[in-house]
Amino acid sequence: MKINLSYKGDKEFIGTNENGNNINIDMRSKDIKEHQSPTELLLSALAACGAVEIVSMVKKRRKQFIDLKAELEGERREENPRGFTKIHLNYIITSPDLTEEEAARIIDLATTKYCSVAASLNAKQTHSFEVIRP
Repeated sequence: MKINLSYKGDKEFIGTNENGNNINIDMRSKDIKEHQSPTELLLSALAACGAVEIVSMVKKRRKQFIDLKAELEGERREENPRGFTKIHLNYIITSPDLTEEEAARIIDLATTKYCSVAASLNAKQTHSFEVIRP
């Protein structure tokens, strides 16, 4: 998997995947912000990753699926690096025949076993660089 990031303007970038799909990234102040910041995108990715698995598992159990929403709250460190210290996911599943026990098991599996975003939060990172002098 590969992503290319391009400078759009101060505190603004565009991320492009291998298929050419773009996402705008915005780290400007709230009053002029138009897009999600990198940390907001991380929370969105975490919610979506779990959601895909939850929907799939509900349907595999032949339960009626109507809708799914997620609410996330993340707490961050005050000092740099301002990484998340705690993330709470609340999934709201609309299904007339899904039991509380089934939902709990499905969400646990989706978020701890199958979600690659959750599994990647502690991934080892490396970096390299290149300086271009025109």
